[in-house]
Amino acid sequence: MSGARIEPARQRLQRSELAVPASRPELFGKALHSDADYVFIDLEDSVAPADKEAARAAAIKGLRDHDWRSRGKTVSLRINGLDTQFMYRDLVDIVEQAGDRLDTILVPKVGTPSDVYLVDVLLTQIEEARRLPHRIGIETLIETALGMSNVEAIAQSSRRLEALHFGVADYAASVRARTTSIGGTTPDYPGDQWHSALTRLVVASRAHGLRPIDGPFGDFSDREGFLAAARRGAALGIEGKWAIHPSQVALANEVFTPDAAEVDRARRILRAIDEAATAGRGAAQLDGKMIDAASMRLAQNIVSMADAIAARRTPALTLVTSGR
Repeated sequence: MSGARIEPARQRLQRSELAVPASRPELFGKALHSDADYVFIDLEDSVAPADKEAARAAAIKGLRDHDWRSRGKTVSLRINGLDTQFMYRDLVDIVEQAGDRLDTILVPKVGTPSDVYLVDVLLTQIEEARRLPHRIGIETLIETALGMSNVEAIAQSSRRLEALHFGVADYAASVRARTTSIGGTTPDYPGDQWHSALTRLVVASRAHGLRPIDGPFGDFSDREGFLAAARRGAALGIEGKWAIHPSQVALANEVFTPDAAEVDRARRILRAIDEAATAGRGAAQLDGKMIDAASMRLAQNIVSMADAIAARRTPALTLVTSGR
């Protein structure tokens, strides 16, 4: 193991991430009572330019009127891009008036570490001026060729950074992929054409203590397509997936929740390793298979996820781990 110590970001349960347009405040209550782990109020792509100011005001009201934390929700705000005239007012107005209700800011189309630095500096100034009770995290959308080419540097850009998200639709447009499907596969490619990008994002995230999250699957009527995409991501180390429609929340939770047999085996592995250590052995056997320190780390990942899910079902017992 390297001597370098990477302090993990604050851990949050993020199996399902429900997108809610800020211009549709009638959906806020439904999102609050959904089974989504994480809700992001969107000021960017789902809001028309003429509606940006009204949506910003609706976001402030929605954050203040609903008790998101009592429902065990992580609540985030997707601001407009740094290349727009809307971004600075998104941060200033909403964080000044409702920053105490926000967990993270989701920054779209991040291309370089300096994009994250700008958001970090503004957040720091607002938090100090308003004496906010907690530090707001930053999550970034990697959805351009520039962002993916700099993903390792972006992953190290801020102590506030918690997660990297893969924005497949804009990424496909940026690299000029010949597809009109959002997040699905194409018969012209022998496999999953997003595999390489997702793998790179997972490695950059895990190397620097961040959560890797997969983005949208556009055809919300295609249940099996969503499940297949989510399972491919989970196999690579992805921690959760967006739900652009409420029907996708349960599907994401299903894929990213370890089943009872998996959790039971993981707990038995940990017990067997403990017993072996007590007996002075570095490895053990379980069900006719050798298990060792690597097995312990794999099992601990599963048990930690199961414990976090149990805490999510009881918000008063929300799991808090050390982090940045």
